Amino acid sequence: METIVFDIGETLVRDDRHWASWADWLGVPPHTVSALAGAAAAQGRDSEDALRLLRPGMDVTEAYGARVAAGRGEHLDETDLYPDVRPVLAELRARGLRVVVAGNRSARAGALLRALDLPADLVVTSEEWGVAAPDPAFFARVLEVAHAPAHATLYVGDHPADDLFPAKAAGLRAAHIRRGPYGYWWADHPDVARLADWHLGALTDLPALLDAERGAGWDADPTAGRDAGRDAPAATLDTVNAPDTQAASGTPEALDRPGRESSRTPGPSAPDDPADPSDTHNPADAGERPSRGPGESAPSDGTPGPTPRVTGLPASRSAGQHTPSANRPNL
Repeated sequence: METIVFDIGETLVRDDRHWASWADWLGVPPHTVSALAGAAAAQGRDSEDALRLLRPGMDVTEAYGARVAAGRGEHLDETDLYPDVRPVLAELRARGLRVVVAGNRSARAGALLRALDLPADLVVTSEEWGVAAPDPAFFARVLEVAHAPAHATLYVGDHPADDLFPAKAAGLRAAHIRRGPYGYWWADHPDVARLADWHLGALTDLPALLDAERGAGWDADPTAGRDAGRDAPAATLDTVNAPDTQAASGTPEALDRPGRESSRTPGPSAPDDPADPSDTHNPADAGERPSRGPGESAPSDGTPGPTPRVTGLPASRSAGQHTPSANRPNL
């Protein structure tokens, strides 16, 4: 492994302050917003639904803009970081690994994170790139700034639809962390269990896993040491139910998930270890601060393709996520 890339929300940064700020803006108890956000995650719904339940028809982009105009935009400081962030990132850099922070967040969040002086080689957000996960272009940018081959780059995140599946479709290695509502609820789902190269209970699991990989020689053979079940056919993502609900046949029971139908329609299965991408992107300068949409699984020839469409597994966390038309933080 040469490069570790970290998602931001509920991977490095706790989102409870963010939820609390929305509760304050909407005039409801923080527990109410948090409970609705958890319900949205458990149902595989778009996280914007947590806010729309409180204010039906609310345009989250406009509402966040109003918050900013009122001087009540997002805020990040040291207390928003999970306690394992600094020590683990520092240890990874001490081992000679390149450490990158790249996730769905506003440009302001990027500036706030850089002001914290994290032990990372690069901190960049979706708004600064002009593209958000799970858009394949976001992970193309991740690979550019990784300065390493796809098989030697690990993307760490909590959300299957935003982090795990599109990272794998891009040819990257991927670690799923059991953290935040999406991370906990979907951690044991069969497709998440099968597709993730590593499963983390905390960031502190990473050093030991890296040691084990080095000892097994997986750096030389990126397919070595993978779970035997990874060669099995993938369950189609539009038939996924909650993690503990299975049909008698052993495959997930069909269940239509409410969500953003414009961007989440039934589609092909999750990617199955696509090959490393060809060198079609110009490397980006590590200091550059230079666009989420549906996609399909990797092409049959093994070259990486866009991220798979998902309806059964959770929809992307678009409430507060950067889109080209909005400056808002990711949930």
